[in-house]
Amino acid sequence: MLIVHHLGKSQSERIVWLCEELAIPYELKVYDRDPVTRLAPVEYKALHPLGTAPIITDGDIVLAESTAIVEYILAKYGNGSLTVPATDPAFADYLYWFHFANGSLQPSLMRCMVLSRAEVADDKPTMQFAQARRKQALSLIDTQLGKTDYLAGNALTAADIIAVFSLTTMRMFYSFDLSPYPNILAYLQRIGARDAYRRAMKKGDPDMTPMLT
Repeated sequence: MLIVHHLGKSQSERIVWLCEELAIPYELKVYDRDPVTRLAPVEYKALHPLGTAPIITDGDIVLAESTAIVEYILAKYGNGSLTVPATDPAFADYLYWFHFANGSLQPSLMRCMVLSRAEVADDKPTMQFAQARRKQALSLIDTQLGKTDYLAGNALTAADIIAVFSLTTMRMFYSFDLSPYPNILAYLQRIGARDAYRRAMKKGDPDMTPMLT
């Protein structure tokens, strides 16, 4: 049985959403963050040497890392859903956006978050560089979403499932303004209207209102 180990308010929401979109059987185990440290509890950290979300188990397999988990589930259970075939002209775009979130967007946000928590002033070159990279990444997404309804075309793909956390729940940890990016905001409304997304968020984080605005 595929088990999704979901750490509350974390990147593992992606995997819950993926399973709901695919409508596949899975077991969901939800773990609350430590009330003091806001980190994963001991029992979650025991699942994998890194102890970071997301984590799945499937029989004897224990797998971490969002993109690895998404690729695994799609290959084993997806039956071709939420991907773009190599013969499709949009295949390269799909690959790019599938890896963009964790390769460019999320690191730019994490860099800003760390510098902000270290109280690095906005006028410092390090912070200015980090903010510029964040804005560049968001502008790139906004431009793409001005052309297509979803990142890799006019249909939802796994590229969107990887990206949305960074644009929504990540803002609980590092607040940034999306008002300069109207296409992103319209996109998040389309995401929020999806039944599978709504089910996933209700199952994984019932006490949290998705940050879609």
